[in-house]
Amino acid sequence: MNSGLLLVDKPAGISSHDAVHRVRAALGTRKIGHSGTLDPLATGLLVMGINAGTRFLSFLVGLDKTYLARVRLGYRTATDDSEGERLSDSPADLQKVSDQIILEALGAFCGKIQQIPSTFSAVKVQGKRAYELARAGKKVELKARTVQIHSLHTKSIQRNRNYIDIDFLIECSSGTYIRAIARDLGDKLGVGGHLRSLRRIAVGPFRVEQALECALASKTSLISLGDAASKIMPAVSLDSGQVLDLRHGRAVSTEGWPRVAPVAAIDQKSLALVAVVDAEGPSSRVLMGVPVE
Repeated sequence: MNSGLLLVDKPAGISSHDAVHRVRAALGTRKIGHSGTLDPLATGLLVMGINAGTRFLSFLVGLDKTYLARVRLGYRTATDDSEGERLSDSPADLQKVSDQIILEALGAFCGKIQQIPSTFSAVKVQGKRAYELARAGKKVELKARTVQIHSLHTKSIQRNRNYIDIDFLIECSSGTYIRAIARDLGDKLGVGGHLRSLRRIAVGPFRVEQALECALASKTSLISLGDAASKIMPAVSLDSGQVLDLRHGRAVSTEGWPRVAPVAAIDQKSLALVAVVDAEGPSSRVLMGVPVE
């Protein structure tokens, strides 16, 4: 199998691009991409597409994410994480912030919320990344966006004379910035806050426990596109005639199929993904075809 998805556990200290470069070296394959950037500070799950899998990554973009995060209360930073310049200190005010106050403040972040991404995020502003403008000393104004926090469970609250560390597990919609939650929590409590560490443990149904180190990547570790598609979208089984039609660009009847898009069209014999299709009409419309390997 030369195409599919690869689950990688990115270490701290390297960018997502660096992780892709390491996997290219391990697999001897140039055509590799990833879905969902992790900052160098962060660790955890990167879902990579290999060969034909690179095109499939677009169907993963909206999947929910799950993170383990540590937020430090006591001061803000310029980047809203531990790598940025320290901006303010409020150790004296920390004594007024009880565990109950912290839990109530965190609870307010659950559900649909309006969030302004970090100034040092990868959000594009007039064709450039926000962090590029910020590092160049230019003023960056980002608009609030709606994100969904499905759950937020506090694991521990650890106190020090100069700061409070909070560890929590958060499941959220794609596009949520955990750094922004750290910043906003600190502002809400009046003591400042920033993200200390972050580990992504899940992207939709894919878990970090299934992931490998970059250097250990191999083609035998690939998840087939048929298996991957069946995990994230409705799937239909095709007979040999339907497989042949789709592979030659001919539409097939969608009678009895889920009337949705996207749908994974799977070869019932080989279990390979033939195409991702739009099945909302009476006949299929191919969104992505998969070449035969």
